[in-house]
Amino acid sequence: MSESDRSVTATTGSPTLRKSLTSQPIAFVGAGPGDVELITVKGRRLLDHADCIVYAGSLVNPAILAGCKARIHDSAGMNLEEIIEIMANAWHNGQSVVRLHTGDPSIFGAIKEQMQRLDAIGISYMVVPGVSSAFGAAAALKAELTLPEIAQTVIITRQEGRTPVPDLEKLRLLAAHQTTMLIFLSVSMIETVVLELLAGGYNESTPVAVVEKATWDSEQIILGTLADIALKIREAGICKTALICVGRVFADLPLAAVSKLYDKDFSHGSRAAA
Repeated sequence: MSESDRSVTATTGSPTLRKSLTSQPIAFVGAGPGDVELITVKGRRLLDHADCIVYAGSLVNPAILAGCKARIHDSAGMNLEEIIEIMANAWHNGQSVVRLHTGDPSIFGAIKEQMQRLDAIGISYMVVPGVSSAFGAAAALKAELTLPEIAQTVIITRQEGRTPVPDLEKLRLLAAHQTTMLIFLSVSMIETVVLELLAGGYNESTPVAVVEKATWDSEQIILGTLADIALKIREAGICKTALICVGRVFADLPLAAVSKLYDKDFSHGSRAAA
């Protein structure tokens, strides 16, 4: 038996070797931010043909599972071992398996630990990207995250809470860059976020947009500045599933400069200067 035909049973963690009934890898799929049409064509096809789906029920829009023939498992109340056990057992039984994550699984998706467990027991997998809520929120705000001479860098991060962040990634240190920031998993700590951003160098007039459940039918947008956004968020009752968007790109002001891409006096590989 070749190494590719060997796997360790996930249920016991013992070195028992079993021959897999399928060569199809488990698919980690990004479901998109909420709108069921914002999943990729490939992701939709994998869902429709899956025999087993394990989805992040606390975040994924359940409407995206409508019509799926698969046996569906909500991972909201599961631990890592339980998730791996379900996927491994289905895979060993020759079933096609989808692990469905919200947005794009590469951003705060906790997929690395799952993939390492699958590596350890010899199960193959692949990752299908999705539309992150970061970009769903930008679309909802009709915002360009990188504007000429205003911001050419986007920082995706979160405020430290029960789970720590590396020392060099404290919010006030990142705020020193004065660029576009998209802050996940932090709206419940909005007062702390504001204090950290101000301590890092943003001024109170810095535009802030909070997008709750971006692209869902129940999407809500709160606009403000660092001076008043915390109060507005508390008054709106927003405490989770929202992205904090910070920076001058969210100001509704005329551009101080425009892109060179379409400047008639600027030549590039596809166009000569006028």
